[in-house]
Amino acid sequence: MAKVLYTAHAIVSGGRNGHGSTSDGTLQLDLRRPTEMGGEGGGTNPEELFAVGYAACFEGAMGAVARRLKIEEGEVTIRSAVSLTPNGTGGFFLSVTLDVSVPAIDDRDVKIELIKGAHEVCPYSNATRGNIDVELLLDGEAI
Repeated sequence: MAKVLYTAHAIVSGGRNGHGSTSDGTLQLDLRRPTEMGGEGGGTNPEELFAVGYAACFEGAMGAVARRLKIEEGEVTIRSAVSLTPNGTGGFFLSVTLDVSVPAIDDRDVKIELIKGAHEVCPYSNATRGNIDVELLLDGEAI
């Protein structure tokens, strides 16, 4: 088994209408079911947290791939969307869209290589591969 580099710890009580915090206290947030799901809103939810986490992780993976390719990716923007869809049997499916913008690179093929490479090394991509649909976009267009 490989050496663990880092372990995050969080505590949640009350589920979708509760409170969450990290063990070091740097993140404290109220969890609320979104109004679109019949909730009161006024807090974040697991899908939003997943969207932020995935986008941040993916951008880090892009940086690692850029270093391997010996290119400078510049400032990257990732717009992520995490959708929750009923599966027809009482459960739910997640799906993700990552829309990446890399304005510092002119060559579209290089951008695509960078994005696809990041999708191969990103821990979130590896954790979700084969489990949820992940759509990769470059400036709003499917790649």
